[in-house]
Amino acid sequence: MPRLREVPKAEADEKVTLPLYQLLFGDRDPVVEPGTATGTPGDWWTVFANSPATLKHAAQGFAYYRDPSRKLDPVLRELGQTWAGWATGSQFVFSQHCKSLRGLAYPDDKIEAIPVWQTATCFDAKERLVLAYADRLVSQQGRVPDALFAELKQQFSDEEILELTYTTAMYHMHAIMSRALRTEFDDRDDPIVEVPAPAGFDALDFLGGKRKND
Repeated sequence: MPRLREVPKAEADEKVTLPLYQLLFGDRDPVVEPGTATGTPGDWWTVFANSPATLKHAAQGFAYYRDPSRKLDPVLRELGQTWAGWATGSQFVFSQHCKSLRGLAYPDDKIEAIPVWQTATCFDAKERLVLAYADRLVSQQGRVPDALFAELKQQFSDEEILELTYTTAMYHMHAIMSRALRTEFDDRDDPIVEVPAPAGFDALDFLGGKRKND
């Protein structure tokens, strides 16, 4: 379950939260009867409802990038967002934006190849450029070589590059928050734990076979 309290419908903010609850969950109380049309529990929304101002700001961000007046091709935008989910290790963000790509009729073979885009042969030059830039934004925290940015400038307008940068970085943030708060599909135990040693092992020096203080 999420690490923060979920806000039930009876306690939800009337101006911001209740309209969003109605849109996503209908007449249900999402804490009592969870579930969204995309198959998620929906607890991202009920957790963010702890701060109506934060929820409003996030929802405005969704409206921003889906606005038809955006200049960037929606498929390229979604590629950046999907990679942000994968590279950050957010099963929620990655999964949701795979769905978004399918909603844009993006080919399944390309969606399945996103985790290995570096060696995949199915992406065209623009797609590979977007994925390379998104990788630098997320995996290298914005450390983008001049040569890569020069290629972006050859293929995209300044407005398109700014939109791509903003939406990719925004979903990097969402991926981080989802993992930290354990919302939706990111409610998972960390897989990196110590594996116990065999019975009888007493901290021998791995290389020399001697006790460390011998």
